[in-house]
Amino acid sequence: MTAIDAHGHLGRWSDFAIPDGSARSLVDVMDRCGVAIACVSHLLAVGPDARAGNALLLTDLAQHPGRLLGYAVFNPHDPQAPARLRDLMEAPGVIGVKLHPEVHELPLDHPAYAPAFDIAADRGRIVLAHSQHASAFSDPVRFAAVAPRYPELPLLMGHSGLWTSGFAPAAEAAARCPNLVLETCGTRMTTRHLLRLVAEAGAERIVFGSDAVFLDLRVGLGRVLLADLDEADRAQILHGTMDRLLKGLR
Repeated sequence: MTAIDAHGHLGRWSDFAIPDGSARSLVDVMDRCGVAIACVSHLLAVGPDARAGNALLLTDLAQHPGRLLGYAVFNPHDPQAPARLRDLMEAPGVIGVKLHPEVHELPLDHPAYAPAFDIAADRGRIVLAHSQHASAFSDPVRFAAVAPRYPELPLLMGHSGLWTSGFAPAAEAAARCPNLVLETCGTRMTTRHLLRLVAEAGAERIVFGSDAVFLDLRVGLGRVLLADLDEADRAQILHGTMDRLLKGLR
């Protein structure tokens, strides 16, 4: 069994207990679990300092080539963020952009995020954004508003709406938007909910994500491994969908 983790992190966060947020620790867990690749952003970049956090990300990617791939965080409040993002898209191992509307307190479809989407689409990369049902910033309807503007851009909906109330709206948004891809991580996601997403959206529109190091990679992986899925669907979620997206990068 091999897997590609589409949603991971490095570093630490102020109100989460993260025993070891290092790249070495994450790769060690990946080795034990059979996870071939983890696609990560740095928590310092998500939080208080996108510039410093993205620099740390590049260092970690260089130390673990092929095992860690990176999302550069775009801070829409930084006037220099577009220029910096263009440079980051050319860095080895960077596969796309990470957006966190809740932290930035800005709706995903706000014009300030447009440069990030434009740059990712122009460079043929991926965008992963946090989603949260009933949020003013990252409800699945915001994804459904943005995705049609960039039909060739893979847009990953991190957490698939996050709350149990959000899974159905997430699947509905994916059904309307062919480039919108759902992702499995979150403490509310269970095997029952995962089966429902597969039935409503299709395994080819879902990627496995763990939210490590926020959450334990082993728990997120076990959710997919133990679900009563058709084996072809399980393989599609664990690596097939993300492998296709990565091979489509320019």
